[in-house]
Amino acid sequence: MTQRKNVNLRGILAAVTTPFTADASAVDEDALRQNVDRLVEAGIHGLVPTGTTGEFTTLSDAEYRRVIELYVEAAAGRVPVVAGIGALSTDGAISLAQHAESVGADALMLVPPFYDPLDFDALVAFLSDVAASVTLPIVYYNVPGATGLQLDAAQIASLGDIDGIDYLKDTSGDAVALGDLLTNHGDRIKAFNGWDTLTFFGIASGAQASVWGVAGIVPELAVEFWNTLAERGDLAAAREQWKTLWAISDFLESVNYVAGIKAGLELLGVPAGPPRRPIQPLSEENRQRFAQILENAGVLKPATA
Repeated sequence: MTQRKNVNLRGILAAVTTPFTADASAVDEDALRQNVDRLVEAGIHGLVPTGTTGEFTTLSDAEYRRVIELYVEAAAGRVPVVAGIGALSTDGAISLAQHAESVGADALMLVPPFYDPLDFDALVAFLSDVAASVTLPIVYYNVPGATGLQLDAAQIASLGDIDGIDYLKDTSGDAVALGDLLTNHGDRIKAFNGWDTLTFFGIASGAQASVWGVAGIVPELAVEFWNTLAERGDLAAAREQWKTLWAISDFLESVNYVAGIKAGLELLGVPAGPPRRPIQPLSEENRQRFAQILENAGVLKPATA
């Protein structure tokens, strides 16, 4: 077995955006660094760049690698960086994974090839090949809406038997399967919640972390919620805090997620640029809806006439 880097992933892991310039032609490196400082200062427990929220499918190969480098450099060891890895071939995924390891990422979040769904045996071979190419621990990114792979809890748990596949980000939206994993299979794979509106359920059921795009918009609220629910076990207080976070999460699940994240950051004065085409910015109606939700959350001052 490969000697793995020892990383304890726990808490709120912010699924972070890739800031672009105003015309979306390039990565805004200064904005990226500023956002990392903002999140770390808010108490976020880890950063997950180049995932779905990070628009990895729109990045050129050079940009993809550079964004991982930038997040590692900006984090500067203050919090772990879990680099999202997604490619349509095993060789492509291995190349990105090895690059992420070489520039200092702490772990990887690996999504299976998308577009042409793999069967289970092919998935095991893919994960085994990528895991064998690096020494970093890997978070399996379970997102059936993108990969077409519908796995039950027992199948997911069995992936934890692959050397290096230690964690799961569950973005299936299947609360029953997540509950099964957390209750009955925690010794085989550590399951993290990755579906925004199931965050309360996941943490309350014992998830050691949540990979959460909302945390990139309102990091202080997300960390406070984690401390209340996971650290202190104060269910009554956590339920009250969750009402605000539910409203944000529910909104983001009702619109294009990337466009919603970038609109939220823009409303709060955090530079992020627009989403890259073909994703379109939020409509004005939805921006106003989101602004009201953020005002209700107390993080955005009401507009003045």
